[in-house]
Amino acid sequence: MDSIPSLLGLAFRAGKLAVGEEPVGVACRVHKAYLLLLAHDAADNTIRRALHLTQGGNSICLTLPYSKAELGGCLGRASCAMLAITDVGFAAAAAKKMAQADPEQYGQALEVLSKKAERAKKCRNEKKKQTKGSKPRGKSSPGENPSQRNKPR
Repeated sequence: MDSIPSLLGLAFRAGKLAVGEEPVGVACRVHKAYLLLLAHDAADNTIRRALHLTQGGNSICLTLPYSKAELGGCLGRASCAMLAITDVGFAAAAAKKMAQADPEQYGQALEVLSKKAERAKKCRNEKKKQTKGSKPRGKSSPGENPSQRNKPR
């Protein structure tokens, strides 16, 4: 399970992680959070807020087997009780690593996030195909007819 803090640190440096109650709340409200993670020693009020935030959006709430100090340490902070992953690829990777350690607890989250990641990858590939097929048009001169631009004179 040591790879999870490394993955979270990488997501933090990539800007794909909301850390703390306010940024996590904003990410959940605008439907950018895919996976909301809690420290195992988070306060009851924090857990209640996290569950409330995930009810309104498309995010999943999971409790990690790390303390607030351990989570904060991998992010360069003193402590962190709540964080949200805002990239579907990072969220699926984190769920996969957690499911390898405990399939019963994290298996369902892995299935959901894997499907979302697959859909996002498919959409990205379709957008790439669309942009490769279109040719950029040059500007025409003010007195030039665009239909006669490429015809020999």
